[in-house]
Amino acid sequence: MKSEKTAIVRVAIQRPFYKVLDYQCQNDCLPAVGCRVRVPLGNATVTAIVVESGVESSLQLKAVTAVIDERPIFDRMMLELLRWASRYYLYPVGEVLFHALPVALRKGKPVPKELFWKAATTINNASLKTLKRAPKQYAMLSVLMENECDAFALKERFGNNWKNILRQLDKKGLIDTREEELSTSNLKRPENLTEKTPLELTTEQSHAVEHINAYFKADNLKPVLLHGITGSGKTEVYLRVMEPILSGNKQVLLLVPEIGLTPQLLQRVQQHFPQYRTAALHSGLADGERLNVWLGAKSGSLDIVIGTRSAVFTPMKTLGAILIDEEHDASFKQQEGFLYQGRDMATKRAHDAGIPILLGSATPSLESLHNAKTGRYHYLKLVSRPGKSIPPEMVLQDIRSLPLDAGISQLMMQEIGQHLQNNNQVMLFLNRRGFAPVLMCPSCGWHAECKHCDVGMTYHAASGRVICHHCGTEEPVKTTCPECGNKRLTTQGQGTERIEEVLKTHFPETAVIRIDRDSTSLKGSLEKKLKKVHEGQRVILIGTQMLTKGHDFPNLTLVGILDVDQALFSMDYRAQERLAQQILQVAGRAGRGERKGRVVLQTSQPEHPLLLNLLANGYYQTAQQILNERKQWHYPPFGAQALIRANAPDSDSAYQFLLKIEKEMSLECLDGCEIMGPMPSAMIKRAGRYRFQIMLSSRQRGLLHVMLEKALQILNHTRRTGGVRWTIDVDPVDFM
Repeated sequence: MKSEKTAIVRVAIQRPFYKVLDYQCQNDCLPAVGCRVRVPLGNATVTAIVVESGVESSLQLKAVTAVIDERPIFDRMMLELLRWASRYYLYPVGEVLFHALPVALRKGKPVPKELFWKAATTINNASLKTLKRAPKQYAMLSVLMENECDAFALKERFGNNWKNILRQLDKKGLIDTREEELSTSNLKRPENLTEKTPLELTTEQSHAVEHINAYFKADNLKPVLLHGITGSGKTEVYLRVMEPILSGNKQVLLLVPEIGLTPQLLQRVQQHFPQYRTAALHSGLADGERLNVWLGAKSGSLDIVIGTRSAVFTPMKTLGAILIDEEHDASFKQQEGFLYQGRDMATKRAHDAGIPILLGSATPSLESLHNAKTGRYHYLKLVSRPGKSIPPEMVLQDIRSLPLDAGISQLMMQEIGQHLQNNNQVMLFLNRRGFAPVLMCPSCGWHAECKHCDVGMTYHAASGRVICHHCGTEEPVKTTCPECGNKRLTTQGQGTERIEEVLKTHFPETAVIRIDRDSTSLKGSLEKKLKKVHEGQRVILIGTQMLTKGHDFPNLTLVGILDVDQALFSMDYRAQERLAQQILQVAGRAGRGERKGRVVLQTSQPEHPLLLNLLANGYYQTAQQILNERKQWHYPPFGAQALIRANAPDSDSAYQFLLKIEKEMSLECLDGCEIMGPMPSAMIKRAGRYRFQIMLSSRQRGLLHVMLEKALQILNHTRRTGGVRWTIDVDPVDFM
């Protein structure tokens, strides 16, 4: 006898499942699409998200045990975006959906409720008379008879004892309670915030704003790429472009690549838009704070959200535009777990929602420049700095025959001294933290190596330890060589710690401020260090890439870039693009005030074509040259790539696994696709696991995805032994 049909829901679970699961559900409590439910899975009960509801089935299915949400936590547009991302990046759909949620909601906790109180409808004069001997209760009830109040309002009026007073009124049946899902971010505007008069736009900036506003209103919406040199006032353009969006009662999402950029940008936005509610969203916030901002954005009570990569998935009730600052930055690409590109996801989200998107950078990515050249993006340039500020002079310094002190030439030391004598600030850039990259024995050649990675360990003098910058392994510094017993160990090379020590010796009367991940690990430490710089004191800044973007130091006149050579001969074809971007981003910190800036690049390759082209012709021409080279090899953006990676505790297991995959894929390889490998990763051993990879490439993105879907089927059906793990990285940017 055929079983009766029952309503079912299809759900996604936070497990490595590439398919959704079906569960039976009662028709009278059928959850809406986008709601969370609890379902049985094996012997456990897990949280799931409904992706389809009300589908019929004649199968005998397990039943949903509980419905968590009364209203969807994802609207249909966001749900479709996330399901698209799962298909595009070939990552389990449940993992993608849960990645987009705050931690508390991932764990299945209900959306926090906001409570409101008012006087009960049955209140009369007799009721009030009973409170004559309880003046505080009488005062609170009088307030609640006039207005409905939330917890914040009652605490403001009656102090920390408000709960006890309210409890007494509740016991007497004198108040009514109402609850609803939390709909406000509860973030107060900073009390010490000083409003600033908006800057007067230059003619060039005004034209850019006019064009962007026109593009934003056009029927055929296209992304807008704003290519503005460092210090050209892109942020001011962003603010003016946001004005009509916000005045139209729409929300704005502003994405930045680094957490370090959010505090200063948040303050700038708050000063320009004091009438709107603004909040930051990034991984540096506590879980509760992130949830609060997420809910405020979802309800529409927040007007502006400034966030890093993952903020692209923030639900926003009335999203009107997306802006991306430093769109070229590699930080927008997730490198663990769900390997998505935040910039591309933002572009897809804007397209699906039919809203405008603006991408800004002083050094746009080659992909964005190519999109502009082919007409897929609108393209605008800002080529001058406002006011009296002009781009800095950039020179190469040949260090082949110069003596170096911790990597700093004597000529560089002299320039530093001259700029300090003129009460200016100096910055030295070295993208290597620690004291020295090598701790070694001069007698037998031993050097400290990480036991878990195929790299040496970096010596950190401040902590007296050697640290692996790839897996985080730390060990105390050895006093004698473990190989020959020599009691004199030495270091080679230099990091920011060593530069700091040398400069303190040469310039003892000048404050030396080091800014890297080690020196700014404590909350608020970066802001404290930058405050000294913004006060205009005579200082020497030493920093890594944390200092390359977004910072405005008006008194900084000299920038020294100490090691540009390491990227010139990298095996990564993206290295030259990144080097050009990094040089110009660092150089852009100099001369942003009225004083002339100077940038000195120390190099042993002063005749290298990339450096000569960059200094003579600028970034755009250099990027076009690199694009021409990419075109010859059909590299992105003229082709599409993906990596299938495998790792295991022993090298043979990872290699043999990928060898099986490659053999099966070769049998189904389509014309126009190439399969390379398996081959070892650039760093073959990392965190105790050996790593190999297969590269898939094609001139046609659609063709590549057909191959990737075949690869995914093969991967899922191939038996894994020896602790093998695998991942698929679509549009990779890191080949290490």
